[in-house]
Amino acid sequence: MSAPNTDLVRAGAKLQRLGFSPGASGNISVRDGDRVLITPTGYGMGDLDPDRLSVLDLDGTLVSGPRPSKEFPLHTAFYRRDPDAGAVVHLHSRHAAAVSCRPGWAERSAIPPLTPYFVMRVGQTPLIPYAAPGDPGQAAALEALPFSFRAALLANHGPVVAGADLDTAVDAATELEEVCALLLLLAEGERRLLSAPEIEELTTRYGSFWDIDT
Repeated sequence: MSAPNTDLVRAGAKLQRLGFSPGASGNISVRDGDRVLITPTGYGMGDLDPDRLSVLDLDGTLVSGPRPSKEFPLHTAFYRRDPDAGAVVHLHSRHAAAVSCRPGWAERSAIPPLTPYFVMRVGQTPLIPYAAPGDPGQAAALEALPFSFRAALLANHGPVVAGADLDTAVDAATELEEVCALLLLLAEGERRLLSAPEIEELTTRYGSFWDIDT
């Protein structure tokens, strides 16, 4: 069984290979009991060292290691609001970042239910109002939303996605990028969205979140 630090390094390298983390952008974390391992500031996702990761408590206090990514409040906010969250991925992936610059589709999901894979692997994805990167107020706004979700778009910035483990979070971030690409490809043309019964069947089967009345 691999260790959380090596799993995190592997996941970061995969996200960079996919082109979802240009330059030194993006950050990733994994929960290990009451501690959070997260990418240090200034490191590209493909340049991580398993022995040079930042370790935080769930309140965001640095326990050991180098200074963490300035986006750490987003990660700890997800862990505090969802005890089932085991990993969090924040990216500047191109298509999701582009969609984050547009008005949201509905209050509880910036993205409509275009595909079954988006609904079952990601679920409703709210748009969080703009704030400068690292602003703890934005993380507080995400934490305080009174409905369930495992992914969000940060306005004019990009996606942040939680999962039960690193593989699940990476897969969900990948699916989110794909549905955003489809949304941009469709532009304002006519499109078919999944119906309420179709959404309900998927969320019941896969345990994802979607409020049908959105």
